[in-house]
Amino acid sequence: MLDTLRRLVQAVTDAENLDAALDLIVSRVKSIMQTGVCSVYLKDDASDRWVLMATDGLKPESVRKASLGLSEGLVGTVGTREELLNLDNAPRHPAFRFLRETGEEEFYSFLGVPIVHQRQVLGVLVVQQVTPRRFSDDEESLLITVAAQLSALIAHAKISGALRTGGGQGDEATGIDVHFKGVAGVPGIAMGTCLVRQPPAMLRRVRDRMTDDPERELAAFQVALSAVKDELRRISQNLSASLKQSEMALFETYLRMLEDHALSGEVCRRIRSGESAETALKYVVLDLVARFEAMQDAYLRERGSDLLDLGRRILARLQDQVDDLGPLHEDTILVAEDVTPVMLGEIQKHRLKGIVSVKGSANSHVAILARSLGIPAVMGATDLPVSDLQGTIVVVDGWRGEVVANPSEAVRDAYQEAIVEAEVLQADLDRVGPGPCTTRDGHGVLLMLNSGLFGELSQLQRSWIGGVGLYRTEFAFLSRSRFPTEDEQRAIYQDELDQYSPNPVVMRTLDIGGDKGLPYFSFEESNPFLGWRGIRVTLDHPEIFITQIRAMLRASEGLDNLRILLPMVSTVAELTASKRLIARVLGELRGDGMHLETPEIGAMIEVPSAVYMAPELARQCDFLSVGSNDLTQYVMAVDRTNARVANLFDSLNPAVLRALDQTCQAARGAGIPVALCGEMAGDPMAAVLLVGLGFDELSMSGSSLAKVKRAVLAFDRSDCQSLAALALSLESGEQVLHLLSEAFLKHGLSLLLPPSLRDTLALEACQ
Repeated sequence: MLDTLRRLVQAVTDAENLDAALDLIVSRVKSIMQTGVCSVYLKDDASDRWVLMATDGLKPESVRKASLGLSEGLVGTVGTREELLNLDNAPRHPAFRFLRETGEEEFYSFLGVPIVHQRQVLGVLVVQQVTPRRFSDDEESLLITVAAQLSALIAHAKISGALRTGGGQGDEATGIDVHFKGVAGVPGIAMGTCLVRQPPAMLRRVRDRMTDDPERELAAFQVALSAVKDELRRISQNLSASLKQSEMALFETYLRMLEDHALSGEVCRRIRSGESAETALKYVVLDLVARFEAMQDAYLRERGSDLLDLGRRILARLQDQVDDLGPLHEDTILVAEDVTPVMLGEIQKHRLKGIVSVKGSANSHVAILARSLGIPAVMGATDLPVSDLQGTIVVVDGWRGEVVANPSEAVRDAYQEAIVEAEVLQADLDRVGPGPCTTRDGHGVLLMLNSGLFGELSQLQRSWIGGVGLYRTEFAFLSRSRFPTEDEQRAIYQDELDQYSPNPVVMRTLDIGGDKGLPYFSFEESNPFLGWRGIRVTLDHPEIFITQIRAMLRASEGLDNLRILLPMVSTVAELTASKRLIARVLGELRGDGMHLETPEIGAMIEVPSAVYMAPELARQCDFLSVGSNDLTQYVMAVDRTNARVANLFDSLNPAVLRALDQTCQAARGAGIPVALCGEMAGDPMAAVLLVGLGFDELSMSGSSLAKVKRAVLAFDRSDCQSLAALALSLESGEQVLHLLSEAFLKHGLSLLLPPSLRDTLALEACQ
C-alpha cells in the first residue's frame, strides 16, 4: 500500500497542472479501491461553494458545473464538519442533495473525507458505489491516508494554477489575493515585486567525470574558489555600513568554511586522485551537507544550508555561469527556497523591501540580519510556489507571518494604509526624548540592551538604556572553527565592557545545546531541548567554564561593571557549583595580583523547576533574569521554530504570566532585582504588563527601545499594576491581548498595536 501511495503522490507531483493532478487522483483512487466513482470537490473561495473539479464515474460534462453550497448535501456535511461520512444508503441521509447533472442517482454507498491542509478544508474526496454497503475500516483508513498525503499537493497545485491564471503581474483588475502562511520572521509590512533567486548551479546534476590533467583541474578549482571569496568580501563590504561587527563576523565564518581543509583540502585530494574539479566538489560538498543535515541541532543544520550555497557558487564559477541579477526594481522582494545571508547582501539595501523564504525560522541568520537592517521578513512559507512568483507583486506581512501574492486593489490599499501608519508611528517615535525611561507618574523602568546580535545604538538610544541586560557570549565561539583562547575571549569581553562602562554589562556564560551548537563541539540527542544544554554543559566541562570566567574577570579589571548570568539553571545545586567555581577563579586571579571586584551573579529563569525554586535561588543570587523565550517554550510545551505549532507559542498566556509573577515575588522576597530578557521585553504591550508585575529591568534589542519607552511613558505605575492583576485572572492569551489592546487604545497608543489587531478592534467597534 505504501508503494501504491508513493507512486500516486509522485504522479500527482509530476502533473502539469491542477486539472491533470486531480484527474490522476480520481482515476487512481477509483482503481485502487475498486469503486464505481471517485470525485474531488474543491472549495471555491469566490462563490463559497464546493465545486466538482474531477470525477471518474460521474458524467464528465458536469465537471466545474456541478456545485453545492458550503453546508449543502453530503459533501457540504463532510466539509463543514471536517470529518468523514460513511453511508450504505446515501439518499436516505437527511443532508442528501441530488445533483441531476452528475448522474449519481444510481449510487447508494458513499464515503467522503475532508482534504485538510494547515487546518483549512480545501475540498472533499468522495468514493461511491452502486451496491448498498458500508465501506470497511481499512477502506476508510486508505481514503483518509490518500487525502492527507494529497492535501499539500492539491494546495500547492491550486495556488500555482491561480498565480499562473490570475494576473501574475499584479494587474489591479485581476488581483486574486493568494495567501501563503509562514512564520513571522521580522515585524513590518512591505509591498513590492518578487525577485526569485534560484541556486546558481546544481551540484546533484554534475555528471561524474575523470581527468587526465589534474593540475589543470586544480588550477580551475583555485580560480573558482578565489572568485567566490572575492564575491563574499564584496558583499560583506556592501553590508558593512548597516551591520554591527559581530554580525559581519558571519561572512568571515563563510570565508573560513571555504578555506577549511575538510572542503578545499578534500576537493584537491580527490582531484589529484583523478576526478574532475566539478565531480570532486560535488561529492565533498554533498557529503559535508549530509552530515550537517543529519544533526538535530538547528544551528548546525543551518551551516549545512550555508555550505551548500557556497558549493553551488563555486560550481557556477567552474561552469562559467554568470549569475546576473539583471535590473532590480526599487521595491524588490527577495524570494527563495532558502534565502541565505549572501543572497541578502547581493541587493542594495535601499532596493530590498522584504524577504520571503520557504525554509528558515525567526532565529535564522537571515532573519537576524534582516531584523538589523529593518527589512520585514516571512520565513518557513512551506507552500510557496517559488518558481511562479518571479515578477509578481506581493505583500510581505511580517506581523502575521503571511504573504499575499497578486493582491487585489482593495488589499493593496489596506496594506498601503498600514505602511503609511508605520511611517506616522516612526515620526511619533522620533519625538521620544533623551533620558531614562519612567512611567507617567515617575516610576523608573530600567531599559537594557540585548547585545551581541543587533546593530549599533545612536546617542539618543544610549541615553535611554542603563546598560547591557544580556550579552550573548556564544558569538565568540560560533565565529571560530575551534574554542577561542582565554586571551581571545578577554579581548572581546573587554571591548564590550569598555563600550558601555560605567553601566553594567550582564554576560551570559556559554549557552549551547537545544537549538544552539558549535561546529567543532557537536553532540546528538533524541530530545535536545530537554537534554544537555546551558549550565549543564559547562559544569560537565569545567575547563570551558573556568577559561571563560577567567576571561570575563580579567576583562573587567579597572571597569568593575561585569555581571555574570548563568543560563538554564534548573536546580539550586547547579547554582551552588557554578558560584564555587567562580569564587575559585576570582581567588586565583587576585592571588596573581589582579585588583578585581566581586561581580554580581544571577540565575536565568527559563524552566519551570527554576520558577518553583525561585525563592531558594534568589537567596543565593544577586539578581534573577527571566529568559522569556525559553520559559514560554517550556511552560507551553511549544517549539516556536516548528511552523506546525508556532501559533501556540504565546508569552501572554496566563500560565506564563503566573510563572513570571512567582519569579517577581521571589526576587522581592529576597530583596534583589529581577530582569527579563527576551521578545516579551521588546513588545510594548507586554512591557507595560511586565512593569505591572514588578520587573525592575527590561532587556531588548535596540530596535525596540523607542516603542517600549513610548508605551511606558503613557501609563501610570498603578495602571500597569491593575492590568497585571486583571491579566493574571484571565483564562487565555487572547483575553490578555484584548485587555492590553483596549488599554493602549484608551491611552492613545493605537499605532503601537500590530495592524491585524487594530483591524480586529475596529471591526468589533462597528458591531
